[in-house]
Amino acid sequence: MSAQIFYYDIGDYLSREQKLKIISDFKSMANLPFVNITPNEHGDWISQRNDKFSTWIPIESDEKLNQLNQSCFIAYSNGIVSSRDQWVYNSSTNVLIENVTKTINFYNSQVSDFLKAKEMKSELSADEFKNNDSTKISWSSSLVPKLQAGKKCTIEEKEVYTSIYRPFFKQHYYFGEMFTHRRALWDIFIPNKNIKNKFITLTGKSARGFSVLMTDTFADMGVNNFMNGGTQCFPLYWYEEIKADQGSLFDSADGTKYIKHEAISDFILDRARTKYGNKVSKEDIFYYVYGILHSKSYRETFSADLKKMLPRLPLVSDYQKFFAFADAGRKLAELHLNYEDIAPCSDVVVTGADKNDFVVTQMKFVKKGEKHTIIYNDKITLSNIPQKAYDYVVNGKSAIEWIMERYAITTDKKSGIVNNPNDWAKEHEKPRYILDLLLSMINVSVQTVDIVNALPEVDWDKE
Repeated sequence: MSAQIFYYDIGDYLSREQKLKIISDFKSMANLPFVNITPNEHGDWISQRNDKFSTWIPIESDEKLNQLNQSCFIAYSNGIVSSRDQWVYNSSTNVLIENVTKTINFYNSQVSDFLKAKEMKSELSADEFKNNDSTKISWSSSLVPKLQAGKKCTIEEKEVYTSIYRPFFKQHYYFGEMFTHRRALWDIFIPNKNIKNKFITLTGKSARGFSVLMTDTFADMGVNNFMNGGTQCFPLYWYEEIKADQGSLFDSADGTKYIKHEAISDFILDRARTKYGNKVSKEDIFYYVYGILHSKSYRETFSADLKKMLPRLPLVSDYQKFFAFADAGRKLAELHLNYEDIAPCSDVVVTGADKNDFVVTQMKFVKKGEKHTIIYNDKITLSNIPQKAYDYVVNGKSAIEWIMERYAITTDKKSGIVNNPNDWAKEHEKPRYILDLLLSMINVSVQTVDIVNALPEVDWDKE
């Protein structure tokens, strides 16, 4: 007789105590409502995929930059992986340059010392020679071979960009070639500071659940998920650098010439125009994707699929629903790209702001489990925060709680580097920046929830 496997789903995101209580309430293991499970053709025992999902258009291309791909986008990339975040990210431009200069100088001294050591022992490897002092450097599998080759590095201040490090948390970022572990395709997405772009960033694969967020800056691998594929970024455009004698459709301010290409495929544009008419543009499709990826029913119906692979998307059969999703996607993009400038939520009460002390150390709730009040610092308190605002979740937690977590003074344990978010406010000459950001994010969250709740209902089985 073949073995049988029985399974009981106890629920997600529970504490150890909650799990034990659920089991103990059944009194006996024999009372648990087990079900007999068998794998499907994909080898899924639990969280089995939906067959409908596989019939739709994949968001990612098999071969990047190939217009013949039958996908939504022809270009996409991982988020940036630095492998030395503490050195190349900071809220202060000056501190960032100081940290990068320090570690590059140490690296260059390592190169000089290694080359001298090799004169005495030619078979010496960089891996056995390198100094692993974490207060001076963070090595990676891409940096060690450069030491082996004796390649020195110079700091390039023009490579300091703005990047989104975690949801709604901007940082100064050093994108120097040698000290970025994985640049992916960002050189053709944002070739220099004068070029603008937009990106739909989303979860690669994650048991924590699907997440999506739009940005117009470099995006770190951890924006939507760091593990199991990390954050994947789908641009509106990609840029091709061309030689001066080719002519140009787009010139950057530094004289480099580029052709701007749309990253939405011709394939999905042709499909959409066949269904909805020739007025449909690639930009409409870009925002349609952003809208539909926020659909609760889409994310719930295909949650098992989204844990295992990147999204696949239908072109909904109804013309009006297509444009409803596209319009919602535009509204969501406007909120999520311009979140710093959104007016405060009118319901929230702020006390203590008249003290003009806006420096933050670590925000916290007034009491565990009670989120209607946030203690900003020892003088300022926010109260009457709508519970609905916490329903907007990105990468496993509410957008509000991302602000609370990230806008705090931190010290990296290994390097000793301090990251003080108040420096960002100071550099931008906006003393209230962090407080106003928190107030804006409450309103962004409420409006996002309202837009998502108003998305069209779709019978996915018929699409």
